[in-house]
Amino acid sequence: MTAPDPKGPLDGHLDDDDYPAYTMGRAAEMLGTTQGFLRAIGEARLITPLRSAGGHRRYSRYQLRIAARARELVDQGTPIEAACRIIILEDQLEEAQRLNAEYRRAAEDTSRPAAS
Repeated sequence: MTAPDPKGPLDGHLDDDDYPAYTMGRAAEMLGTTQGFLRAIGEARLITPLRSAGGHRRYSRYQLRIAARARELVDQGTPIEAACRIIILEDQLEEAQRLNAEYRRAAEDTSRPAAS
């Protein structure tokens, strides 16, 4: 028995969180929301789905996780624009903290005396 050819429709992208594998309809179904919700968070620039050759929106797993977080906030009563802004700010804070930790490690490494 031979192994299946890895060059198929997904071309080895099964583990790629950024691969735009989901149509708008499927994404909305997976999130338990409407296509209008996905359009709204796209208009708020929370996520920018890629477009297929035919112009259809395609979403990645990473984008679906962000959309799920937005849906949680909206379900708790947060207006959609505010929910998108909160998520963007949370992401910026996480990135700033990551960079700050890197700078601290680099500063600590340069302030240590060299071992003889």
